[in-house]
Amino acid sequence: MKTLIRPFRGLRPLPEKAADVAAPPYDVLNTAEARQRAAGKPYSFLHISKPEIDLPSDTDPFAPEVYAKGAENLAKLVAEGVLIRDEAPVYYIYRLRMGEHTQTGFVAAASVAAYDANRVRKHEFTRPDKEDDRVRQIDALNAQTGPVLLAYKANKNVDDLIAGVAAGTPLYEVTADDGIVHTIWIMNDPAAVERLTRLVDDMDALYIADGHHRSAAASRVAAVRRETQTQTDSHEYFLTVAFAHDQTQIFDYNRVVRDLGGLSDADFLAKVEERFKVEKASGQVKPDGPGRFGMYLAGTWYRLEIQPQFIPQTDPVARLDVSLLQDNLISPVLKIDDPRRDKRIDFVGGMRGLDELERRVNSGEMQAAFALYPTGMEQLIAVADADKVMPPKSTWFEPKLADGLVSHVLD
Repeated sequence: MKTLIRPFRGLRPLPEKAADVAAPPYDVLNTAEARQRAAGKPYSFLHISKPEIDLPSDTDPFAPEVYAKGAENLAKLVAEGVLIRDEAPVYYIYRLRMGEHTQTGFVAAASVAAYDANRVRKHEFTRPDKEDDRVRQIDALNAQTGPVLLAYKANKNVDDLIAGVAAGTPLYEVTADDGIVHTIWIMNDPAAVERLTRLVDDMDALYIADGHHRSAAASRVAAVRRETQTQTDSHEYFLTVAFAHDQTQIFDYNRVVRDLGGLSDADFLAKVEERFKVEKASGQVKPDGPGRFGMYLAGTWYRLEIQPQFIPQTDPVARLDVSLLQDNLISPVLKIDDPRRDKRIDFVGGMRGLDELERRVNSGEMQAAFALYPTGMEQLIAVADADKVMPPKSTWFEPKLADGLVSHVLD
């Protein structure tokens, strides 16, 4: 019987090489940024996660030779002893520290069968092209190197078990270029490993916070290998890092629009007032609760608060602030009905601050900006439990996991 998670023999850097290997996630840097970040760093995991940086600048990042180069670079780090493999299956404890915020969770191999059965629950659609990219990367490397970020409903027994390991000496501690501190411990006591397995298996579900394309790709790889690879079953699990839901940190994901759909500023404001209470503000508006928004238009900030009668009572997706703004302003007033594809709208992660919203509007690139209150982790769980999907760009998780600190080899 497959458990929800299981320990695994991680592929990881030698402790003294961890800082040289650790890299940002593959999908937060473009090729030019990755090339610059990895310059003079031969052990950087970017040579594996963004291997086009080691090929001519005009190389298609999805060309077969790119995936082959990633496999070559991974094999080289293993051959040189920079990356080593633990002898026995273990769990790893992973702590992220960003400023005053700290979150501590566990690294585990999660069951593909549980994912397929919706016990590892989703809240986003995936794009086939992005899935294809991850499938080809996993196949080429014969490993999962990008962890899926999971959340579990806070569980004191799990957190106490994690805390016990984290009280010991870490395997390594790395401060990344952005100041985020990544600390890893090994949980290799057999009793503790068995207890964590059982405690998690007793949970109803785990929740994908970030990494929907990676988990979908792992499922696709498993489906193929299930038919051809019978000696081992490592393909039936995928690399994850899980944190208690009340430790995760979601930032706002704000919106900017290129035009007002032909409306004058005055006509636009009048239409907004049909569903929102609108109040001019003396400075930047960072929403302080659900149903409240900041709007920047023509050099002025406004406080918006949706009128109660427009808040749905039951649908967990329609009640999200991103939905309230979309369904009551962006779609009916601005006529942007498909934010996933419409080029008139763009999205700005909250880490970039309200100054970035002002900059985009003041430059003339955009005409208006909207600041949102962050989606709550409980809201994400409610959507996933209802087997529904969030609108695009609903959540921005920080801090991000690093690539390269622990990988899952498909034996």
